[in-house]
Amino acid sequence: MSLFILEIGTEELPARFQKGLEKELITRLSSFLKESNVEFDKVESHVTPRRAAVMVYDIAQVQKESEEVIPGPPVRIAYDADGNPTKAAAGFAKTQGVDLADAFRLETDKGEYLAVRKKMGGAKTADLLAAFCPELIAHLPFAKKMKWGDQEFTFARPVRWVLAMLDDAVVPFEVAELQSGNETYGHRVHAAGPFAVANAADYYATIEEKCAVVLSAEKRRAKIIEEGNALAEKAGGRIIWKDSLLDEVQGLVEHPIACLGDFDASFLELPRQALLTSMQSHQKSFGVEDAQGNLLPHFLTVLNTTPNEMEVVKVGWERVLRARLEDGRFFWNTDLKVDIDTWLEKLDSVIFLAPLGSMGNKTRRISGLCAEVAAKVAPEIATDAERAGRICKADLVSEMVGEFDSLQGIMGGIYASRKGETEVVAQAIAEQYLPAGPDSPVPSTMGGALVSMADKADTLAGCFGLGMIPTGAADPYALRRCCLGIARIIIEKHLRISASELFAAAQKRYEGIAWKLEEKEALTKLNEFFAQRLKNYFTSKGYETLLVEAVLAADSDDVWAADARLKALSAYSKGEGFDQAVLTFKRAANIIRKQGSEAGVELSGTYDAALFENDAEKAFAKALEDVAPKFAQLWAEEDFDALFALLAELRPAVDAFFDNVMVMCDDQKVRANRLNLLSALVQQLGRLADFSALQM
Repeated sequence: MSLFILEIGTEELPARFQKGLEKELITRLSSFLKESNVEFDKVESHVTPRRAAVMVYDIAQVQKESEEVIPGPPVRIAYDADGNPTKAAAGFAKTQGVDLADAFRLETDKGEYLAVRKKMGGAKTADLLAAFCPELIAHLPFAKKMKWGDQEFTFARPVRWVLAMLDDAVVPFEVAELQSGNETYGHRVHAAGPFAVANAADYYATIEEKCAVVLSAEKRRAKIIEEGNALAEKAGGRIIWKDSLLDEVQGLVEHPIACLGDFDASFLELPRQALLTSMQSHQKSFGVEDAQGNLLPHFLTVLNTTPNEMEVVKVGWERVLRARLEDGRFFWNTDLKVDIDTWLEKLDSVIFLAPLGSMGNKTRRISGLCAEVAAKVAPEIATDAERAGRICKADLVSEMVGEFDSLQGIMGGIYASRKGETEVVAQAIAEQYLPAGPDSPVPSTMGGALVSMADKADTLAGCFGLGMIPTGAADPYALRRCCLGIARIIIEKHLRISASELFAAAQKRYEGIAWKLEEKEALTKLNEFFAQRLKNYFTSKGYETLLVEAVLAADSDDVWAADARLKALSAYSKGEGFDQAVLTFKRAANIIRKQGSEAGVELSGTYDAALFENDAEKAFAKALEDVAPKFAQLWAEEDFDALFALLAELRPAVDAFFDNVMVMCDDQKVRANRLNLLSALVQQLGRLADFSALQM
């Protein structure tokens, strides 16, 4: 078994491209080898800013051989009446590249056919790779590609060299006007190269020792953490590691060296978030804090060289960061001098969506919606919620957010607190954009939950009214995320509000808008969209699709209750007798849905005991009446587990009813009475789930 190495040398690749490139190289090369019947152990890939390498371990030198039986024309067509081969037989043999004498007769279920045995495979792996690698390189996907020189070839960045080796032999091919070879290049400063690689097995040693490059992203990351922690510990602190920034930084360097810098302690007067964002956003540096979580006047940056004089480099980084922090202090002090009313006036000149007016208009709608919802779920903070909604976007016109847009909301909360607003208002503003994604937390405070929901509902109502409904993958206004955020807030904050009423209230607060969809149609589409997003949310949590559909078919408007009912149904579905219970109650639901409409009976769920003709229907009615008060009490207590457990009490009577009673009898009055008896059952159970949606 052998080792194959392919290295694509480039100008500096953006860090955001690297992880995806690693996966693509592994996936595409693995798929090709499997399809080509080339045996191998594993495929591994490593990407640095200047190279993308992929290795195939224990790869076979020769493609695996196999024999395939290929059927041709039927024997009656392949030979004439005298047994001589026809043109069809000769053409088949020629097409398959075999002598007609090597053909044989193949017996099948459909008759006798002319066939040949054809050997497949046996090609040299080196030849297969030589043909595939140029295609692999040319078709690697990137968010953006570029051309260079006068070439038509495109790649993420200009390709400068290609190394391709199978053991000690070069796999020859041409791509991007470059010929593959056995040379690689090292770190631009410490070991430029080129360096010849005598054997694929020597590649790692050449890269690590001669090229002064740490090939593995995991090793670069680990080296940064180890060195950074050691430096911070000496300074009496600890690094504030941010995973996304760490991923980016390790993708910017091939030769990582940690450097701890200092800044003037007077800058610590700035808010923590502003300081860290200034370091992280502009300088790709990490903050340092003490054991109590207080920021220290230090920062960690990562170099791509081992400097001759670390102190000189450190001073240079400190000078650049100081300029950034001076800007931050200027923004901070300037913002503190401005009152909130001035910012609110400016919001009237900031466009939300052109047809939907300004951000000032949006905050007025959010404010009113916050007050309306708060009156139902948290009246004690209604005034604060209304105020938070009105000023929640004020920081958009602040100097600090103008420089660091990622701080919107966060700075708004800080400024609100500094300018005399209550803590409820400040926290609500700070949390208004939560949750920011499926793994992001929901607001911790009720005020934050109200502002977040009102903001999202306002956006949804406005966009749907304008017909801006997501299709396929396109969702420019993140409406799917808005729905997911509202659903999660309702569930996790245990809010008993109607989603449809929330959207209707949001829509009513728009005035003078030229809608593209009629208001009722827009709300219908919005409610359907929300229900679909709720379904996707529940299935993403691991619930079976049929259970989710059954629960949401009963009611998707009370989101918290839908979540609670789904949990109870999921637990019930794992118990003994679930399948039979579903069959029983599904049968009842199906009869009501199909036969009830065909019979032209008004199904109110009200029945007349005087029309009962046998003991089975009497027992069924009694079981329903006995369970009714228990059901009502448990429903009021929202004990959905116990409600599903009640089905065990009902099922024997329902089974006996189906075994002994002809529902669709000739007597119209008796038939209608029996249908209404079943309807009473279905109406009761239908509050829990739509059993007709379940499949057993």
